[in-house]
Amino acid sequence: MQFAAGVIIRACVQRCRSCSSQTLGWRVQWKRSYSFLKDDVKSLRAVANPDVSKIRNIGIMAHIDAGKTTTTERMLYYSGYTRALGDVDDGDTVTDYMAQERERGITIQSAAVTFDWKEHRVNLIDTPGHVDFTLEVERALRVLDGAVAVFDASAGVEAQTLTVWRQAEKHQIPCVCFLNKMDKPGASLSYSLESIRRKLKANPVLLQVPIGSGKGFTGLVDLITKQRMTWQGKSCSEDGRVFENRVLQSTDDPELWEEANKARGALLEQLADVDDEFAELLLGEYGDNFDAVPAEKLREAVRRVTLSRKAVPVLCGSSLKNKGVQPLLDAITEYLPAPNERNHDLVRWYKDDLCALAFKVVHDKQRGPLVFLRIYSGSLKPQSSVYNINRNGTERISRVLLPFADRHVEIPSLSAGNIALTVGLKQTVTGDTIVSSKASAVAAARRAQRGVEEAQNGVEEAQRGSGRESSSLVLAGVEVPEPVFFCTIEPPTMSKQADLEHALNCLQREDPSLKVRTDPDSGQTILCGMGELHIEIMHDRIKREYNIETHLGPLQVAYRETILQSVTATDTLDRTLGEKRHIVTVELTVSPWVESVTSAQCNIAYDGNIETQLSAEVKEAVDNGVQSAYLQGPVLGYPVQCVSTVIQSVCVEPGSSLAMVSACVSRCMLKALQQAGGQVLEPVMSLEVTVGEEYLSAVLGDLAQRRGSVHDIQSRHDNKMLLATVPLAEMMGYSTVLRTLTSGNATFSMELSSYEPMNPQAQNTLLNKMAGLS
Repeated sequence: MQFAAGVIIRACVQRCRSCSSQTLGWRVQWKRSYSFLKDDVKSLRAVANPDVSKIRNIGIMAHIDAGKTTTTERMLYYSGYTRALGDVDDGDTVTDYMAQERERGITIQSAAVTFDWKEHRVNLIDTPGHVDFTLEVERALRVLDGAVAVFDASAGVEAQTLTVWRQAEKHQIPCVCFLNKMDKPGASLSYSLESIRRKLKANPVLLQVPIGSGKGFTGLVDLITKQRMTWQGKSCSEDGRVFENRVLQSTDDPELWEEANKARGALLEQLADVDDEFAELLLGEYGDNFDAVPAEKLREAVRRVTLSRKAVPVLCGSSLKNKGVQPLLDAITEYLPAPNERNHDLVRWYKDDLCALAFKVVHDKQRGPLVFLRIYSGSLKPQSSVYNINRNGTERISRVLLPFADRHVEIPSLSAGNIALTVGLKQTVTGDTIVSSKASAVAAARRAQRGVEEAQNGVEEAQRGSGRESSSLVLAGVEVPEPVFFCTIEPPTMSKQADLEHALNCLQREDPSLKVRTDPDSGQTILCGMGELHIEIMHDRIKREYNIETHLGPLQVAYRETILQSVTATDTLDRTLGEKRHIVTVELTVSPWVESVTSAQCNIAYDGNIETQLSAEVKEAVDNGVQSAYLQGPVLGYPVQCVSTVIQSVCVEPGSSLAMVSACVSRCMLKALQQAGGQVLEPVMSLEVTVGEEYLSAVLGDLAQRRGSVHDIQSRHDNKMLLATVPLAEMMGYSTVLRTLTSGNATFSMELSSYEPMNPQAQNTLLNKMAGLS
């Protein structure tokens, strides 16, 4: 153990000496690193695998600038993980360790960190709030058991808050709400609760009421224990570790006493409405005497409704002013679920065998790809072989690490319920399922099959092939959104092309939302991303991390295409290759598919009994031909969506190859799409602008020039919140224009809403531009 500690200490010294941070010298970084090692390395063996009921895998999620990273930093400080409070503005936080994050003051990559709080192990992931990095939130929530939703108490539910909340809903993750920034002048408890209720369609149960408001915010009253918690610190320099905690008395403040009693009564009624067990207890033992209900019974009820997602506990505080974070940590351990309280049906078939999901990959120059795994069953050990079901291959794990942001500690093993960082997995990517061996995957598939057969009361036994069995128990991966921006990227010289390709491959493996393709006509490399900031960050990383000065072409919008009418086309391919003659005849119909107007999908169907008449190989060749035709539309060559294809007939002469079948189908599809009349679809963004009333007319005038459509203008304290939809093509450089129009007093956020047909004038302008005529 002393040897391991020594190795880690030397690594920390080297890292700190080469630290690129301009705000902290390496000696300060070393001090923080050593304080972490001194406490955690000593007890590493004892705490590496705590009881599963004491583990909490949680994520911090919110709109940008709501205070996620600041809240995380306070949690690390109060838990003893760090010895100094980091600040986003100073660029010295633990989880925002990338140079780009520290310069911009935003979170770009989700960072995992492990710490202990009151005999509980907390694996925490700080997620980004910017819409360009939604995938980071998605893959973090995929493997977490609970989440903390952070709100700006002066703004309530914002645009990206709604997005991440929907992601948590999709994965059925229990949440705790934290109303941050209660010290802001515009902070409003009632407004925040109402926005949670109205916009998120959630049932908030208030567990605390604030003492004071705005700059006068000094503490909280816990409605469960009726404890009054006050922090005396007047500035950020006072760390808030020590605070006064005593029972609230009616003589302290009559108004606060009355408010707390009223809020506690409302809490009890809310819990009784959604929890039958608590309602029976309340009516049977305590009647109308609400004060007699013990705190422990209240906590149990809050935990039940949280885990069942019938309600969400709401707490408040101010992370920047170091108030209210310790009660939030208590709520995380008391109300959010342990790994064994989450229902993972698929995992039970593996029993004690290893089953884990890879949810993130980070490239390290010395150690290669580092793969984050969520362990669902079994245990993970270094120097062991594992089987990747998705890649159908065996790999070897050389080391197992506990993640501590950008610092990691090697451990001898890690059990189910934990999040691990592994070294040695060369082929594994985000979304892959890792098991102990191929035999264990086959055995799990057989157990699952037997369970299905028993549930169906003796249904005829299904055929089992080993390949099919091993692929039937794959954990659901991560849905990757389609990119909306793209541009060309070129190396400074041709000699750097191979280095650029290597860098792009590594970045794609880290970030699946980044797509790289080669233009078939020009041979140029095309970089596709989720937004301007996304591509800008990737360009900067290539320069800093891989030392390649690349050139980016003009940013372009990823349009889509569809058709306007139904058309039936027939085509025959008759070609002789060598001594073989290949003859294929295809008849098909393409038509607009209204059902997929909000998605990027196309449909393939077969008319009559033709599907049963075709062999599986020919059917696959036909599907491949249709899908390849969908990649290039008839107007500008953009991918096609909202199109339904019905195969009427396929006639294949004996001896004709499957490649010719695909080629004939693709050619027939192209003919049909051209005859059906093309329509360009453009990405339309949901835009939310918060602006002072004096600048509202200027912002509205600018949006009108951008083909924007304003849906609503809401009042939010002293500001106006403008809700609109705007074509993405018109939003290039909008942040700079908005700052100029409002003297820097406005903020905005946007996310992809849908793909909508362009009006004829805008489409003609685009066609002329693409043709070089304007």
